[in-house]
Amino acid sequence: MDIIWWLAYIALGGFVGLMAGLLGIGGGGIMVPILTSLFVLQGVPHEHLAHLALGTAMAAIIPASIASLLSHHRHGAVRWDIVRFITPGILAGTFLATFIAAQIPTRGLAIFFACFMLLMSLQMLANIKPKPNRGLPRPIGVSGVGLGIGGISALVAIGGGSLTVPFLTWCNIKLPRAIGTSAAVGLPIAVAGALGYIINGWSIQGLPSAALGYVYLPAFLLMAPFSILTAPIGAKLAHRLPVKLLKRVFAFMLMGLALQMVYTVFTA
Repeated sequence: MDIIWWLAYIALGGFVGLMAGLLGIGGGGIMVPILTSLFVLQGVPHEHLAHLALGTAMAAIIPASIASLLSHHRHGAVRWDIVRFITPGILAGTFLATFIAAQIPTRGLAIFFACFMLLMSLQMLANIKPKPNRGLPRPIGVSGVGLGIGGISALVAIGGGSLTVPFLTWCNIKLPRAIGTSAAVGLPIAVAGALGYIINGWSIQGLPSAALGYVYLPAFLLMAPFSILTAPIGAKLAHRLPVKLLKRVFAFMLMGLALQMVYTVFTA
C-alpha cells in the first residue's frame, strides 16, 4: 500500500477523534463516506464499497469506545444497571443487522446511510431534544429498544449515541448519566458490528488482500490509534471554541458527506 493511503487513513483517524472530543459525536458519519471514496480510488469493486466502509468504521470505533467508557466510568456517569438490561438487545440487533446489510446492494446501503445522516443533521440544526416525561420501561422493554438501536447502528456504523442519549433523556435519565451510559453501550455495538461484518465478508471474493471479511485492516490499524490520540485535544478545545456554532457547521458537513457518498457509489 502506497504511503499516500497510510497518510490518508492517519489523517482521517485524527480528524474523527478531534470531532468526537470536540462535539461528542461518533465518527461513523465521517468515516463511512470518506472510506467509501478512498476505497473507490484504491480500486475496490463497486459491490463491496459500502460494506467494507461500514465494517471498517465499526472496527475503528472499538478502541475509542473503550477509552470513552473508562473515562465516563471513572466519573461515575455510567448507569450499569441500564447497560446490563440493554446490552442483550444491542448485541442481537447489531449482529443480526450485519447479515441484513450483507444482502443489501451498495447503492441501497448508501441511500439508507445518507437519509439517516440527513435526519441526524437536521436534528442537530434544530437542536431538538426529547422532553423527559416518563420512566424507563421494564428490562425486556429496554432490551427491545436496544434491539432497534443496535440494528440501526450496524447499518450506518455509529456507536449509538445519537439514538441512546435521546432515549435515556426521554426516560428521565439526567444528561451526564445518559451520555456516560451511551458511551458504555457503544462498546457492544462496535464489537458486535465489527464481528458481524467480518463473518459476512469472510468468504467474499474480490475484497482487498489485507481485508478481514468486511474490515480493511490497514485502515482500521491506522485510524484507531490516531482517533484516540486526538480525542483529548478536541475535548480541551471544546472549552475554548463556540461549540454550538461548530455543531451547526458539522451538521452541514455531515449532509455534504452523506450526499457525496451517494454520488460516489452511483458514479463509481
